[in-house]
Amino acid sequence: MVKLIAIYKKPEDTGAFDQHYNEVHAPLAAKMPGLIKLEVNRIYGGPMGDSNLHLIAEMYFETKEALTEALSSPEGRAAGKDLMGFAGKLVSMHFAEVE
Repeated sequence: MVKLIAIYKKPEDTGAFDQHYNEVHAPLAAKMPGLIKLEVNRIYGGPMGDSNLHLIAEMYFETKEALTEALSSPEGRAAGKDLMGFAGKLVSMHFAEVE
């Protein structure tokens, strides 16, 4: 199993970010073919206090090929376009193998 991990820094307007993420972006991403699970983690702090992170989203797929196909699908391209429009400067994306 593999996953795509999106790590979001704190936006200036967390309310507007959360509304767009919950009402627009997450539903778009959830339509990606082959997606097994979408897990959203809201960061509330860290061992040293505050964190500069706001959210970590993990999208699980059976194989690397399934992930690649999902990203290149019309649904994946729509989610990517939306992501760059509302969080392009805030997000970093990573691929990981689940052990």
